[in-house]
Amino acid sequence: MAAETKARMGAGFDASSLWASLDTAVRRLGPVRQARNPVMFVTWVGAALTSVLGFHALAREGDAPPWFALSVAATLWFTVLFANFAEALAESRGRAQAEALRQSRQDTIAKVLVEGRRDVTPNRIPSRHLVKGQVVLVEAGDLVPCDGEVIEGLASVDESAITGESAPVLRESGGDRSAVTGGTRVLSDWIVVRCTAGVGHSFLDRMIALVEGARRGKTPNEIALGILLSGLSIVFLVVVATLLPFSHYAAAESGGKVVSVTALVALLVCLIPTTIGGLLSAIGIAGMDRMVQRNVIATSGRAVEAAGDVDVLLLDKTGTITLGNRQAVEFVALDGVLERELADAAQLASLSDETPEGRSIVVLAKSRHGLRERSLQSLRAEFLAFSAHTRMSGVDLPDGSIRKGAPDAVKRWVLAQGGTWPGETDALVQRIAKGGGTPLAVARGRSVLGLVHLKDVLKGGIRERFAELRRMGIRTVMITGDNAYTAAAIAAEAGVDDYLAEATPERKLELIRDYQSRGHLVAMTGDGTNDAPALAQADVAVAMNTGTQAAKEAGNMVDLDSNPTKLIEIVETGKQMLMTRGALTTFSVSNDVAKYFAILPAISVGCYPQLARLDVMRLGSPESAVLSAVIFNALVIVVLIPLALRGVEFRPRAAAEVLRRNLLVYGLGGLVVPFVGIKLIDLALAAFGIE
Repeated sequence: MAAETKARMGAGFDASSLWASLDTAVRRLGPVRQARNPVMFVTWVGAALTSVLGFHALAREGDAPPWFALSVAATLWFTVLFANFAEALAESRGRAQAEALRQSRQDTIAKVLVEGRRDVTPNRIPSRHLVKGQVVLVEAGDLVPCDGEVIEGLASVDESAITGESAPVLRESGGDRSAVTGGTRVLSDWIVVRCTAGVGHSFLDRMIALVEGARRGKTPNEIALGILLSGLSIVFLVVVATLLPFSHYAAAESGGKVVSVTALVALLVCLIPTTIGGLLSAIGIAGMDRMVQRNVIATSGRAVEAAGDVDVLLLDKTGTITLGNRQAVEFVALDGVLERELADAAQLASLSDETPEGRSIVVLAKSRHGLRERSLQSLRAEFLAFSAHTRMSGVDLPDGSIRKGAPDAVKRWVLAQGGTWPGETDALVQRIAKGGGTPLAVARGRSVLGLVHLKDVLKGGIRERFAELRRMGIRTVMITGDNAYTAAAIAAEAGVDDYLAEATPERKLELIRDYQSRGHLVAMTGDGTNDAPALAQADVAVAMNTGTQAAKEAGNMVDLDSNPTKLIEIVETGKQMLMTRGALTTFSVSNDVAKYFAILPAISVGCYPQLARLDVMRLGSPESAVLSAVIFNALVIVVLIPLALRGVEFRPRAAAEVLRRNLLVYGLGGLVVPFVGIKLIDLALAAFGIE
């Protein structure tokens, strides 16, 4: 099920989706739908007007040949159709993802506990009748009937229907892993869940609505760009409208030919930014779709766009920057003690220690000194498990006892045995602590052997990722509950720009507000109730799906994989969407230049033959020039649809460098490509006898 779900959600476009998108594009050709996009609405009106002029010319004489007017009309209709097709194609993957999620949602029987009591037989009702606040019992094999918080019990839960991952997760009451999602299945034990969402308002319902695009409101930048495009369309409309009376006047004075309304409509459509106008909505939908492909659900397109504008990242140390568990990296023996002797004692004291730290000590002793694990039975050993009270673990052997633990705890034990605590030990403890590590003392009987240096291990490549973010102008801030010494050492090793040690919810909130007051946009991740205030304050707040309901409600994105490092990918995806929009806007504006050189000489040569010098492309005829320009205007939308949906290639660069690249590639390309394209279309028209 998980594999099928993920395959459906990540699948590309097949023939059925292409035909379905084309059908949707045709059904959206109505004027009411097109009025939502001013640029495409102007094109739609132009297509309708030239259609009327073409059919009128068939019946009686018009101001342009019938074939010319109808050819322009057909091309303009295709321009509108291709813009609709781009949007429908972007939405089609969302519909496929929504269908995959919808199939994972099942109506189940909920076991509602009367007054929350487990000693009373629960009422069995369909899950669709559950209301917020009701308490349900979910046992092994049951589907969780609603979104909620675990208030009692502990269970292993299969969340593959939601996340696509087959590995089960633990859900328990009273911690940061208490949230459960409706549609997941309990594999073992039982839990009591308080429903936090009613019918139609569950997390899964919101996901389905979002990926279908039903709630995809326009982002601020998208609105601003839309206003700019509308303004340009109005300006060009006024300019083109004045050309008709001016043409009549010029023709009367010179005896030349009046420009046709069909040619003026073609000029208007080619002047307004139809390329970006037709692809703008598809770019926004595709940006959200790329988030979904990364298993991140954004509450709106605004959150995706904000991710692209972020310039401060707040990152947890544990699990994001480091692997999450401290590892033994060094044996520090005291004077007169061989390191192998210290390693042997530390390994013996760790043989029954199943913690990651304990296992790492065994592995380090094996790799450094070739010490192999011993048979526990042959040792005739009695192991002492770690205790929060003693803060030590160890082993009692026939020839003596070994203890390993916090230096002050081991010191008390050694002194109690009648031994001494060497002065150099305290200096070594301070050295390790100031370097950001954790020292564990090891003693055999009354003798202190040395220290084991535990250290947070950085994730592979994390320092390089931070360097890339710095080149993009993004400041990274590490958040940790460690002391200032440890935090400073890890921050220096990881290469982050700043850190917050001994972090509390209040200090996180204060830090975010401080950055925002200085004009920065801040992103952070969190999973606990104590993260909710900071998540609510952050501009981009990514809540972990394994986290509490409070964290999910405070965030504007939810990571279904609960991977804190994904925040970096989210920011990159947001920036890719902005880069795509900027690149295509640059191309759209610059490629209009070639259309000027094609259409303006064609419509003006009848009154002013001198303007023929502007026909640098040497096009076949005025009609061929106009038709070539509008055909190129339509085809360029088709060519750019894959780029709009896939996004431009993301590379970590500073904003100034991105701007230079856009101007060079898409600005210069937008100038050159249309000259070549229009000329080739003109040659093709001439080959078909259209002149």
